Formats: sequence, structure tokens, C-alpha cells
Amino acid sequence: MNKYNINECMEMAVRTEQLGYQFYTSIAGKFAKDEKLVNLFTKLASKEKMHEKTFSELKDMVAKSGPEPVEWEEVSNYMRAFVESEFFLGKGKSLPSMEHIKSVKDAVKFALGFEKETLLYFMELRKIVKEKEIMDEVINEEKSHIMWLATFMHA
Repeated sequence: MNKYNINECMEMAVRTEQLGYQFYTSIAGKFAKDEKLVNLFTKLASKEKMHEKTFSELKDMVAKSGPEPVEWEEVSNYMRAFVESEFFLGKGKSLPSMEHIKSVKDAVKFALGFEKETLLYFMELRKIVKEKEIMDEVINEEKSHIMWLATFMHA
């Protein structure tokens, strides 16, 4: 079983933000007639771009901070399960086909699930990096994404 090092886990965080951006921009295009969805998903896409930059910078900081934490062996297996889960990044390390998203409700439900999985991943990542304040900022933003999506879903 392959183990991921901390650098690879940070790279997956960057990749996740890139995928989130792609998803939100694609869905905004697919449902261009729904102005509220387009506005929400455009806003989310811009946040994903900001997070991508944050994680790229954080990845560099982590690389310079020295050896992996003592508990890394145990954490690595857990992080690996996240990274390889079908929902998170899938077999091909990309979001699943969007053909199954037929309605605005489907899009928002998928986005909610993706944001929740991402949030869990980032919360675990926070435990193993020294840069907790940066992770806290991203985690708080991810929580706000979930709230925006939930509010949209129930509006």
C-alpha cells in the first residue's frame, strides 16, 4: 500500500481546489439561465482560486518546515483513504462526470457533498501542519461555502 507524504497531501489540497474551481465554473455554464445559481457558483469558484493559491504557498512552507510529524505513519493511511475515495477525487484524480447532474438541485447536492468531504480533509490536514492559523482561515471559508449551499438549497 502506497503511503502519501505530507507534501503529496498538500498537493492534493491544491488539486482539490483546482477541481472545485472547474466544477463550479462548468456548472455555472451548464445552468446559465439560473442567475442565482450562477452568482453563487461564480462566487464559490473565485474562492476556490484563492484557496488554491493559499495551499500552494502553504505547501512551500510545509516543505521548508522539516521532517514529517511523528504520527505521520498513522495519519498517512487515513489521508490516503480520503484522497482515493470515489467522491473526493475518484480513480482518475478528477471529479466524476457531470452527466449525472441534471438539475440545479443535483448540482447543489453534489457541491454540498464535495465541500463536506473537502472540509473533513482540511480538518485532518490542519492536525498535521504547523501553520494552524492558515488552515483555520481556509476551514472557516469552507464552512461558509457549506452554509451558502445549504441556504441556496432550502431557498
